[in-house]
Amino acid sequence: MSELHGIYAHLAELKTRLIRIVISIGAIIGFLLSFRAEPFWYNGFKLYYPFPDPLHNLAAQITNHMRMNLVPEGVQLIQTAPGQAFYAQVYVAALVGIVVSMPIIVRELTKFIAPAFSDKEIHSVQKVAIPAILLFIAGAVFSYFTAIPFILDFLYQYGESVGAVTFLSIMEFVTFVLQFLLAFGLAFQLPLIMYAATVSGITDVKFWRNNIRYAIVALIIIGAIVTPDGSGITMWFISGPMIGLYLAGMIIIERRERKIKRVKSEN
Repeated sequence: MSELHGIYAHLAELKTRLIRIVISIGAIIGFLLSFRAEPFWYNGFKLYYPFPDPLHNLAAQITNHMRMNLVPEGVQLIQTAPGQAFYAQVYVAALVGIVVSMPIIVRELTKFIAPAFSDKEIHSVQKVAIPAILLFIAGAVFSYFTAIPFILDFLYQYGESVGAVTFLSIMEFVTFVLQFLLAFGLAFQLPLIMYAATVSGITDVKFWRNNIRYAIVALIIIGAIVTPDGSGITMWFISGPMIGLYLAGMIIIERRERKIKRVKSEN
């Protein structure tokens, strides 16, 4: 009976923490869909303040920024059904809400699992959280300014070559962009995953170098699956960085191992 009571208590705690996470994400989504960023000048600096405007909201401004910077020249972004532009803004707001709420998500989940781990292990998880968030942002920024513009431009050059007028649905565009932002954000976690697996003892230092050939093949396959075309070129914009991240993670782990051995030999 006491075990059943304990399970209900854990489920109730999980529900409470999930509600907090949902409220945090929902509040940010609501803010992005209700206010716009209004510019003003202060001492020669251009700043922004939130101004209530559900129609021209922050999510719409972000979507418009994506259109201006990512849609290739000559391609027209269109809405093919009622509400598509609104749903696209909701998708954008949801992604921003999740990213901005990440510190709260990590804190709530860490506190939930805390009773099952030692203070040292919990501290290790919290220590990894910040680099994980920074790597996710770095991956998203890399894809936004490098991979996505090239891939979109490359794919739509085929239409330009035959003189066709190309239209791109706003939902397809936003889904495509968010897909790559998430893919690169998660891909940039690879060195951290490798480091954590080695430090925790799941693998050893030699594992990554011994299996580098299989890792490269696996990462190429992932790149081919994620990219939307079969050209064999755009997939390298995912596979290439992931292979580079794998090599970087391997070098960091090996340097750490050499440093530990050097310290031990000096002592």
